[in-house]
Amino acid sequence: MADVAERAGVSRTLVSFILDGKPGASEETRQRVLAIAGEIGYQPDSAARLLAQGRSRTLGVMIDVRQLFQAELVTHIYPAAEHLGYDVLLSANLPDRTEETVADSLISHRCGALVLLGPRAEQDSLRKLAERVPVVVAGRRLPGLSADTPLATVRTNDAKGMRQAVDYLVGLGHRRIHHVDGGTDPGSADRSRAYRSAMRAHGLADEIAVIPGAHNEEAGAAAARMMLAEPSLPTAVLAGNDRCALGILDVFTRAGVAVPEQVSLVGYDDSRLSENPRIDLTTIHQDAPGIARHAVELAVQMLVDDTPSTTDIVLEPTLVVRGTTAPPRD
Repeated sequence: MADVAERAGVSRTLVSFILDGKPGASEETRQRVLAIAGEIGYQPDSAARLLAQGRSRTLGVMIDVRQLFQAELVTHIYPAAEHLGYDVLLSANLPDRTEETVADSLISHRCGALVLLGPRAEQDSLRKLAERVPVVVAGRRLPGLSADTPLATVRTNDAKGMRQAVDYLVGLGHRRIHHVDGGTDPGSADRSRAYRSAMRAHGLADEIAVIPGAHNEEAGAAAARMMLAEPSLPTAVLAGNDRCALGILDVFTRAGVAVPEQVSLVGYDDSRLSENPRIDLTTIHQDAPGIARHAVELAVQMLVDDTPSTTDIVLEPTLVVRGTTAPPRD
């Protein structure tokens, strides 16, 4: 701003007024200042401007860059935030970078509220974090939220999604349906519990088989090798998420197991990769635009109203049938 003022021969205050669209300068001066600002590539410091107003309009977002669905959420978080006049600051949690470090970093950059995508932290830790800044958790259920803490959740009805998958497979004629769970990953416990419940509801309690896994390709591959080592394969496998399903599909295909002719396979998330023609994965669809929009709106609401929120927004899943499922062989 000082450079623009010096080149235009006017005060820095007048430059500030012009760039903010305020009156106080002639049209000739305004055009000259704008032209010089454009020539030198001036970009306003929005963070400093917001600090001067005493309120941050930046939402901090924590993402696991390895999770395809979280990346999809981010693509929708940006336009949702911009629509409300807010900026977004991303920070990634990595194997050697804790969620606590991510949260501290975002807060140190003066983010007004945090949107955490699939956090693993204990619920008490999330409550303590929400005492520092409003927090929205996306993709995870948090039972028994307190009414005096600015902590809200946005998630998919995972229990319903898993029931849809089991109902569909049973409807095709499958009985030996295995589930590769997500281990300690967010949402895994709810999905495994729903799988067991749905199998019992169909009178298939004796067929329940949960294989330990995680929401990544490596865990899916390990689970597939475990199944291949058994005397016989299940007729269908329900993976904890799409990445896990991709690992299963890769190992089965390399071992000569035809999908879906020999084993049907269902994922969870409906990430972009699942609709690739070479993968064509049957999966449970999560409403990424809806989750992103609600997460942003909740964060802004808590930030603006400066009041706690115990909102738990639950969105409906849908089954997307593609080419990895078919009736079992006789």
